[in-house]
Amino acid sequence: MTHEFKDIVNQAEIANKSGIRSVLASVVALDGSSYRKPGVRMLILEDGKMIGAVSGGCVEKEILLQSETVFKTGASKIMTYDGRYRLGCEGVLYILIELFEPETAFKAAFYNCLKKRDTFSIHSYYNKKEGVFPQIGSWIKINDKLFSLQNNREEPEVNTSLALFKQQMPPCFKLVIIGAEHDAVQLCKYAALTGWEVTIVSGPSDSKSIVNFPGAVSFQAVSPEHMEVSSIDNQTAIVLMTHNFANDLRYLVQLKDTNPVYIGLLGPTKRREDLLSQFIEYCPDIDDAFLETVHGPAGIDIGSETPQEIAVSIVSEILAITRKRESISLSKKAGKIHS
Repeated sequence: MTHEFKDIVNQAEIANKSGIRSVLASVVALDGSSYRKPGVRMLILEDGKMIGAVSGGCVEKEILLQSETVFKTGASKIMTYDGRYRLGCEGVLYILIELFEPETAFKAAFYNCLKKRDTFSIHSYYNKKEGVFPQIGSWIKINDKLFSLQNNREEPEVNTSLALFKQQMPPCFKLVIIGAEHDAVQLCKYAALTGWEVTIVSGPSDSKSIVNFPGAVSFQAVSPEHMEVSSIDNQTAIVLMTHNFANDLRYLVQLKDTNPVYIGLLGPTKRREDLLSQFIEYCPDIDDAFLETVHGPAGIDIGSETPQEIAVSIVSEILAITRKRESISLSKKAGKIHS
């Protein structure tokens, strides 16, 4: 969710510099089931361009039409969309539509929050009825400071009759790829497409740069001992793919005091066992929790053969682990897709 909101803020800023206003549409409640859940958002520009989506496509056209009155009057509104008759999703969406004109101080605070990898929250007040209502709208809370999305409004009182949808937004999910061969390029592409922030780490003698990795946001050409690890947190996955046993071991030792959610190793099971055996010799006091994050061979079994297919397999495993899901075919899953 965070990377989608980051893109919305970026696109709104670009539009504003061209004198084009923006409207934000947020799904704030849902009765029944739907393609996507409360907390998804999209941006509508005054020239008709749409950034993001809140469903499979039909809802967006209706939101575009509904946004016209928000551009004209500036008044926030609630629209409903009954998917039972149009989408077959058996759900009713409640969508808050409001001007996206954050106060001046928001921009610096927001980007600083992303850089520091802090969590922020979005508070959206709404009425579960269709129409225009006083005080409905959204505020962003960053480090205990509230920022209005329009006209410097004050947040409604706690005892307001309005409903509140509050969403915690963790740091953008990050993938650190250690290695600079062709398969690393493919993994970078698929991870970036997923919305992850990708950092590439190569050896100091590799003749590569960030331009060789489409979608990467950061590039380090360093020895394992000089790799920057301070920003690695529980919203970070790492894949070791240097294709060199000794280098993988040295990078793993450098990572010993970090807490990533996932560390993937290429190669067969025996290679993982040998690598961890030597790693434990170097780091005998390593915590079991760190060792539990190490997965090798990296990826889920989908019969991958090409570098592209292997990238899909690895990205899928990371998603399954971070979402605490077993990798099974949805056709074999009993009950709802989402809890």
